[in-house]
Amino acid sequence: MTMINSLLDDLSRRTAQRLGAGQRGVVVVGALHGRQSAVHGADPGTQFEIGSITKTFTALALAQLAVRGVVGLDQPLSDLLPRDITAPQRGGEVIRLRHLASHTSGLPRLPKGTLPRGLLRADPYAGCTGELLMDGLRRTRLRSVPGTRFCYSNLGAGLLGFALARHTETDYDSLVQAEICRHLGMTDTRVVLDLEGAARLAPGHSRTGRPRPPWHLAALAGAGGLHSTVPDLLRLARAHLGPAPEELAEAIALNRTTAHRINARAAIHPGWIAANLPRTQHRVMFHSGGTGGYRSLLAIAPEHGAAVVILNANNRPVDRPGLKLLGQIIDSGPGFGSDPVPSAA
Repeated sequence: MTMINSLLDDLSRRTAQRLGAGQRGVVVVGALHGRQSAVHGADPGTQFEIGSITKTFTALALAQLAVRGVVGLDQPLSDLLPRDITAPQRGGEVIRLRHLASHTSGLPRLPKGTLPRGLLRADPYAGCTGELLMDGLRRTRLRSVPGTRFCYSNLGAGLLGFALARHTETDYDSLVQAEICRHLGMTDTRVVLDLEGAARLAPGHSRTGRPRPPWHLAALAGAGGLHSTVPDLLRLARAHLGPAPEELAEAIALNRTTAHRINARAAIHPGWIAANLPRTQHRVMFHSGGTGGYRSLLAIAPEHGAAVVILNANNRPVDRPGLKLLGQIIDSGPGFGSDPVPSAA
């Protein structure tokens, strides 16, 4: 075992131990550096709800379809919706698919009619059918002119997944399998778990340790409905560190070079937030996730060939320890056997 591999293993193990100490619910921590990897915590095959990390898949599926000419990034959302549905507009600008992937559509965070009763339920999005989603869209007013301002929207990401699946005459789960998972050998990532996968799903918990039921996002699956494992998400991370499989390389590059500035320190890429780690010049791209009983983080540092995945069956946030781990990995030096990785835009 090389020194860098030993250090990567030790850093990941200690992070998993700290996160798991004193909480109800298992945790799994995975890390990449160059060609080396490490996974610690519970059984690596444990399934978790990954929440909003799902948005990374939705944005990548859009890029895949755009590369093949099935849709266009600047195509209006209305083109992909039922004919009797008119998507809201503002300032003479329509919502385009790229706006949904980068949270610049002007749509509110949640569908019309979701609040206040829905979010008080144990499974708050289960009733969000396609019909309810379309009915709410008819009555939705945009908060800003599409393409001008970042405003995080579960509704927008969910609409994108719904519209892409409808346009390709499939469902969101099948769309993700066909466009992403099969290319990367990600056999444990899906919306609906089979019996074997469901048996591996870690029970979720609140921050105080109370059991929390699974969530079902129905027509909003593209915003946060996927389940996955740490090894599967490490496969996705490695594809983004490069070199990516030929079937995905152009789509990944497209999302890396498409960005909208949030503020002086951060930018939004389709499916990712890009920012410097605190008190460093290390540029990273990440997305976190959270459902009723789970928290998650997927973070990559393309310029350093490093990545971190944390899946937690407890609603305690994992962003800070995960990004700290990524910073420690970067500071440990070049990964053993790492290949040069081009800088991100």
